Amino acid sequence: MEKLQLHFDQLLRATSTFFHRYLFHEINWDNRMIGIVGPRGVGKTTLVLQHIKEELDRNTSLYVIAEDIYFSTHSLVDMADEFVRMGGKYLFIDEIHKYNDWSRELKLIYDYHPDLHVVFTGSSVLDIVEGISDLSRRAIVYHMQGLSFREYLKLSNIFEFPVCNLDSILTHEIELPDGFRPLPHFARYLNRGYYPFTVLIDDYSTLINQIVNITLENDIPQYANLTIAAARKFKRLLGIIAQSAPFKPNFTQIAGQISVSRNQVADMCALIERSGLISQLREPTRGIQALGKIDKIYLDNTVLVNSLGDPHADAGTIRETFFFNQVRLKHTICSSRESDFLVDEKYTFEVGGKSKKQRQILGLDNAFVVKDNIETGYANVIPLWMFGLMY
Repeated sequence: MEKLQLHFDQLLRATSTFFHRYLFHEINWDNRMIGIVGPRGVGKTTLVLQHIKEELDRNTSLYVIAEDIYFSTHSLVDMADEFVRMGGKYLFIDEIHKYNDWSRELKLIYDYHPDLHVVFTGSSVLDIVEGISDLSRRAIVYHMQGLSFREYLKLSNIFEFPVCNLDSILTHEIELPDGFRPLPHFARYLNRGYYPFTVLIDDYSTLINQIVNITLENDIPQYANLTIAAARKFKRLLGIIAQSAPFKPNFTQIAGQISVSRNQVADMCALIERSGLISQLREPTRGIQALGKIDKIYLDNTVLVNSLGDPHADAGTIRETFFFNQVRLKHTICSSRESDFLVDEKYTFEVGGKSKKQRQILGLDNAFVVKDNIETGYANVIPLWMFGLMY
């Protein structure tokens, strides 16, 4: 326990409180058990350490990493028992997916210690709801994604916009500050702005590859109880997607390329999507049938497009990936029969460059052209960059 406390102190001292992710102020920290899940690299660890540093008593708090060597001889329940005996009130467990039988032990900790607040973080591939029904009734789970363009501007000390909702964007209520030119910053964001660490360091490509490899080789196989051979197939599948995205998938053809069944390809894509590496755009079909209606597969964000995909990916791919990624957090987004995207089953969007025309959306109600490389909009023309201000 002393070594756990020492490591915690070291991390706490090194934690900056200059910048907070959007989720920091959305979490109800009073809940007894909180889960924060999301892709690797989006800032979950920093978020919980900031909360401890700024808002809790260090003497009654403890942060641990679930893969710490301490847990080779101790269980989570044992650790929680000892921590409570020492007066502990707030327990934070990072990378919970690295601990076998994590859900059962979290349930026991919740039941044994009614005065203990527990926060755990984990890979977004974890299925809290389907994993253990008893835990899903106890834990409030928050899903976290990478930086918005708004957050990128703040983290980079460029400008701090307020969060803008979709209606304010569509009705042109956003005013540009004097002297602020968004387009150069937006171009840089599209290239490297989605993950906090890619903003703060220059040579980030190695870290991106590490995140992808650990996700495919460790996180998904450990969660789904897969073999090393199966993990290799996940890497081959992502490679196929990266070179073609966005594309309408032919699961039968892909199955032949990686030597699995067609149904296995669909299951594999679902796991890669939940891990935060791809996004699947579905058709606007209601009911359970919608679960199988995949219209297009995208890489999850523009940094992954630039790092994993075609190094000469066309601007259209980047634009659509950005729009899909930023809008999905607060809204339901699916494919449109007439255009690129349908949002909340109400708004139709055609995404393109500065010279994009209106012909795809002529005659449609609530239809908008989203243009790149323009600073301000007019009528039903909306600047692409403004959709990065939504969280």
